Amino acid sequence: MEPCPNNEPSIKAGDVIKSEWPARAVVTAGMPYGNKPLHFGHIGGVFVPADAFARFLRDRIGAENVRFICGTDCFGSPINEGYRKLVEAGEFGGSIADYVQRNHDAQHATLDAYDISLSIYEGSNIGHSGEVHQLISERFIQKLHENGWLERRSTLQFYDTQADTFLNGRQVQGRCPVQGCKSEHAYADECDLGHSYAPEDLIAPKSSLTGTVPEMRPVDNWYFNLPAFSDFLKQHVAALEADPTVRAVVPQTIKEFLAAPIIFIKNDAREAYEALASRLPEHVLREAEKGKQSFEIEFADIDARDAARTVLAAAGIRFRTGKALVPFRITGNIEWGVRAPVIDGLEGLTVWCWPESLWAPMSFTMAVNDQMGLPRGSWRDFWCDEDACVYQFIGQDNLYFYGVAQPAMIEALKPGDIIAPGKTDTPVRQTKLIANHHILFGNKKASSSGAVKPPTADQLLDYYTVDQLRAHFLALGLDQRSVGFKPKPFDPDEKKRDDPRVADPVLKEGALLTNVFNRLARSCFYEAQKNFEGYMPLGAPSSAVVVKVNEVLRAYDDTMHRVELHTIMSIMDEFIRWANKHWTEGIRAAELEDNNELRRQVLLDSFFLLRTATLLMHPVVPSGCEKICDYMSFEFGDFFSWNYDFQGNDELCSASEIEDGRHRVRELPPRFDFFKKHPSQYR
Repeated sequence: MEPCPNNEPSIKAGDVIKSEWPARAVVTAGMPYGNKPLHFGHIGGVFVPADAFARFLRDRIGAENVRFICGTDCFGSPINEGYRKLVEAGEFGGSIADYVQRNHDAQHATLDAYDISLSIYEGSNIGHSGEVHQLISERFIQKLHENGWLERRSTLQFYDTQADTFLNGRQVQGRCPVQGCKSEHAYADECDLGHSYAPEDLIAPKSSLTGTVPEMRPVDNWYFNLPAFSDFLKQHVAALEADPTVRAVVPQTIKEFLAAPIIFIKNDAREAYEALASRLPEHVLREAEKGKQSFEIEFADIDARDAARTVLAAAGIRFRTGKALVPFRITGNIEWGVRAPVIDGLEGLTVWCWPESLWAPMSFTMAVNDQMGLPRGSWRDFWCDEDACVYQFIGQDNLYFYGVAQPAMIEALKPGDIIAPGKTDTPVRQTKLIANHHILFGNKKASSSGAVKPPTADQLLDYYTVDQLRAHFLALGLDQRSVGFKPKPFDPDEKKRDDPRVADPVLKEGALLTNVFNRLARSCFYEAQKNFEGYMPLGAPSSAVVVKVNEVLRAYDDTMHRVELHTIMSIMDEFIRWANKHWTEGIRAAELEDNNELRRQVLLDSFFLLRTATLLMHPVVPSGCEKICDYMSFEFGDFFSWNYDFQGNDELCSASEIEDGRHRVRELPPRFDFFKKHPSQYR
């Protein structure tokens, strides 16, 4: 794995800031399917964390050097199935493209409402991105074939004889066959917990079209030879484990798929196994551990395991397979999808939604650079250069695709370039995965099909402000563990929901904004208006304040390098409260002593603390922070930047202002709130 680069920091504060950052960066958020609006898990688990990090990078390395990209995943069986159900129910009369566009528009509106600052949000079949994505998909697949990593395989696909049609992934449902998985929502070749398997291994399959048991019929498709990259992936995992900025769940999950191919057979089928063991490919038998219900047979490779599966199934022996590297499907025969290139005469195929969603961020980067008028090849500055890094925010359920299949496919592109034939000096670099654990609804995994429906992202805005929700989502600590989201207005327990004595956990971080941060900002502006003719005094802050500011800058930067966003919230909670205390104690002393010089110094210190807090909270609650910047009468591009010494506010001001010793700020109206409560929260 090529690590993300560590370039010289842009900040000028000498040895104050230790962390180093790439010259250019791409931040991606996992693509939502185009079959529904966004639920709170999309927003809180992926989009808000990704947005906070992207905003930080813009402030840290320059907005022109950052691309924050995402788009609607326009293809895939959930979309086909959702569209079919609506049409059959008479609830939708347009085309499937119209259906996706409608959901995309709703998603886009929700993202705007949550201040998600994407450089582009189109889709794999929407806008200029859709055009570019078709091109990239063709070239990516052709390159894998040219390099010898695609295999034409005849596999079995579910066929509904009553409906007389092949079934897509979500039109078949059964139980997951992977050993140890308890999922009851397993589809044709993957379950809702992220496990992949051969379709013929699905337990108790049923067609969602007719409710009948489908039969299996052979189809030809292209598969990526993922098992051939076992050694590469082992080296890749070792590099991830050695990198302290990589979350432990990433290498841990990848390693689960690097085990040898294993079949688990129930102990009560031991006699039947022994009767045909000699007909199986060479394997190693492992007895069942104490208390376990199955023994294991291990094979040298996946082909040997699959041959054994055929023999065992024919003999009526039930079994489960373990996680292992299996050929990764690239194409399918569903009509609604990205068109696959014709290779070796195999035509009429579309690209399976998972592989094309993995290279979609490249398409989006190219599309947004096109829109900016940059050369088509400028996407390489972000995906191929050694001083660039791609940060991908995903949910842990998708680590098989992003952590196993994607790194292997990126490695398989070498040598060469997916766009410029013959260009071999700029291979696509490996990305950095920022994998979050589950965000639960209460104490359970959220499910729109469950008995208790979780709120949509839009519904939450009927009870909370965007700033309150963003701050709470970032404080949850999803980088460490699965955490419950427990909004009081949606508590299933009606008594708790209506009891004014029961606190709302979602408002905990919001109190820092609406009470403490508001108080600090208002105090500075009202004092300037009352006693300093509407000016912010300039000069050298107190040494203790400069030390505190530089300490928090260093801690914040180091923490962002590890993308520990819940720790960022803890750092800022302590700092804003410290700044507020410094103001309160200082102004009280100045008033008791009737000391105007001390009053001026306290206000100068506090405006410097406010400026620092506003810069550092900008990724968390951008709207309110930009209001503070506006009232301080600074340009956003100058104010929201780390490219300063951070020894005072003079560095933001003109020479004449410095000479005059003051900077004009805007007049703040009475009882003004930079961070408001939601109207529903006022009694």
